[in-house]
Amino acid sequence: MGLIKEFKEFSVKGNAVDLAVGVIIGAAFGKIVSSIVNDIIMPPLGLLIGGVDFKGLKFVMKYPVFDSTGKVISEAVTLNYGNFIQTTFDFMIIAFCIFMLVKAINTFKKKEEKPPEVKEEVIILKEIRDALNKK
Repeated sequence: MGLIKEFKEFSVKGNAVDLAVGVIIGAAFGKIVSSIVNDIIMPPLGLLIGGVDFKGLKFVMKYPVFDSTGKVISEAVTLNYGNFIQTTFDFMIIAFCIFMLVKAINTFKKKEEKPPEVKEEVIILKEIRDALNKK
């Protein structure tokens, strides 16, 4: 019974719950960002670059072997560098989108966090204090 009690204490701690919420929100946010990349950014970008699909680029290291009926005996061995290029490109777009989102959030935070205005009396008192310290 000690193991169950220990697991219960671990699973209901604030840190574990916060982590679970962060993972769930992160997964949902990942879907949103993937949709932005795949459904909004990539179609016009693909149109601009002439519909190039990097995923199809590969270097064949060993061609497939077929028998007399056309059945594949051994699969081709390929170096799929195009998939790597596409994944890297997707990462760059996603990273840029996240950067822009964080930048927008920080801009809104800065507008909310205006420093309080210093009253004129406080400024005068500081000047008097500084003048007295000089003497």
